[in-house]
Amino acid sequence: MKKLTALILSMLTVLTLLTACGGSSKSVAMEPQAAPALKGDYAMEEFAPEAPAAMDTAANSLAGAGETGSPTLPENRKWIVTVHMDAETEDLDTLMISLDRQVTSMNGYVEDQEIYNGSSYATRRHRNANLTIRIPAGDVNAFAEAVSGIANVVSTNVSRDDITLTYVATESKVTALKTEETRLLELLAQAENMSDLLEIEARLSQVRYELERHSSQLRLYDNQVDYATIYLFISEVQEYTPVAEKTTWERIRDGFSSSIKGVKEGFIDFVVWVLANSPYLVIWGIILTVCVIVLRKLPRLRIRRKTRNTPPQP
Repeated sequence: MKKLTALILSMLTVLTLLTACGGSSKSVAMEPQAAPALKGDYAMEEFAPEAPAAMDTAANSLAGAGETGSPTLPENRKWIVTVHMDAETEDLDTLMISLDRQVTSMNGYVEDQEIYNGSSYATRRHRNANLTIRIPAGDVNAFAEAVSGIANVVSTNVSRDDITLTYVATESKVTALKTEETRLLELLAQAENMSDLLEIEARLSQVRYELERHSSQLRLYDNQVDYATIYLFISEVQEYTPVAEKTTWERIRDGFSSSIKGVKEGFIDFVVWVLANSPYLVIWGIILTVCVIVLRKLPRLRIRRKTRNTPPQP
């Protein structure tokens, strides 16, 4: 019985590998269809909200988002969309409120947020914010247009990664592992001795581990495909970066004006720094003054001591 069980386990392993390889090669030979979302009691399922039309509409909806002449992407594919945007605003607080409302209205969420408020001594606070936003893939174009309406978008970069083949191969592995799990459970119910029972349970634990690992990878792919990732960097400025190219005279004029403003702001920053640190400056000034007075009097004291110790000449 032990040899028979070992033979059956070996056949199941070979069958699993053949099924996985067959699913992978099939995905290369023909156009794969959109894989249905996996259902199950998994802890990460709540992090992959359903977006039925997100995958199919992602290609056509990204016809711009700040770009010109973007190619139309094939449908029924698995695309991971990533957007990098740099924007400027004159009021960071107001923009953050408007941006939060826009993200909420599109059923998105802010995954990461970092705000730098700058130095309190400087004339310009140089505030900025760095956000990682997740938006349904079908709403990326609308979100980019919304940001352009409330801020000055300096640059936009959209990248798309096709993971269809990887997704189908992983899904085939999950299907094969589920089949092997079912057969192992049937063998477990028919096991007659302890050695066969332990051997089947060991293989069953390994299969379930691999099944959970590949299923988690599929859920991660689903989340990345359904929700695009937008990296948004916002700078608070006093003047927006011009879109049109400047002439030589305009560059000279603006450069001279910027230099004058820089000198003025530098002088103001210096005065603010001196006044803010005046208590420390006064203390160090007193200490340095005492040291200078003592150093100046030391040579005189040495001369007096020499004069007193020198005997008078006859």
